[in-house]
Amino acid sequence: MQIVILESLGISDEVLNTLSKPLTDNGHELVVYDDGKLDDETLKTRIKDAEVIVLANTPLSGEVIDTAENLKYISVAFTGFNHIDLEKCKEKGIKVSNAAGYSTNSVAEITFGLIISLLRNIVPLEAVVRDGGTKDGYRQLDLKGKTLGVLGTGDIGGAVAELGLAFGCQVIAYNRSEKPELISKGVEYKSLDEVLKTSDIVTLHTPLTDETKHLIDKDKLALMKTSSFLINTAVGPIVDNDALAEALRKGEIAGAGLDRVDMEPPVPADYPILAAPNVVLLPHIGFATEEAMVRRAEITFDNIVKWEKGEQENIVL
Repeated sequence: MQIVILESLGISDEVLNTLSKPLTDNGHELVVYDDGKLDDETLKTRIKDAEVIVLANTPLSGEVIDTAENLKYISVAFTGFNHIDLEKCKEKGIKVSNAAGYSTNSVAEITFGLIISLLRNIVPLEAVVRDGGTKDGYRQLDLKGKTLGVLGTGDIGGAVAELGLAFGCQVIAYNRSEKPELISKGVEYKSLDEVLKTSDIVTLHTPLTDETKHLIDKDKLALMKTSSFLINTAVGPIVDNDALAEALRKGEIAGAGLDRVDMEPPVPADYPILAAPNVVLLPHIGFATEEAMVRRAEITFDNIVKWEKGEQENIVL
């Protein structure tokens, strides 16, 4: 069968060859594209003979899927899969799996990078010292003793909660279901509004669904303390980012650390959050450590091998 990799997996050729060896040794053809050409017409051409395709967070429309008459399986090298037309896959009997878990530690770590950057004013002070200035006029705050509110306690949110405890935070959380293993470690579950009202730092770790889109809107932001910070390393549209920009401009919250906004970078120059005060912005790097890229590729290729054997690993459809 033909296996088409539509985009770079962020790993070396040596690692790629090692991980794909069980498939190529079994007589399968591996076709790799890493030139960044991901428009629909190019995708249609490249997957027309594929039985298996691999992609990360590139959108895959039903129109593109329709052109792949031999397609049987999509191995998504990413945790989320809402960028793929699953209804079309279901209609055509195409199985889909994801690479859940590969970036848990990486995203948890960048979450605290953003938190500490805001508490210690690292980004503006880096520029100040280069300009011959001092710390005068900039606040410095400890993380220890702060109330950390975690929205969503799946794998990543759970890891963030545990790191928060290790830093000496009081950790409170909101989730559809409470996790006894986190409660036993000291995490206290509360309602969404109570978490927003009482937290010094609110960090988002929920998936994007119809229910969670703009979960943090103007009204929810108004519940937060004026001294509090919002962190989003989950999915951009969980936050109404225009409302967040307005809340920051009005001083309704103290700052925000965002690895995700409403789109993948590059962000247009007129995007409101760019002009908001006290925001640390990252270009969606939480998942992208070298170690995580290798873990992602290992899961992705392992999923293909298991699918071929009929062992439905990480199947989401």
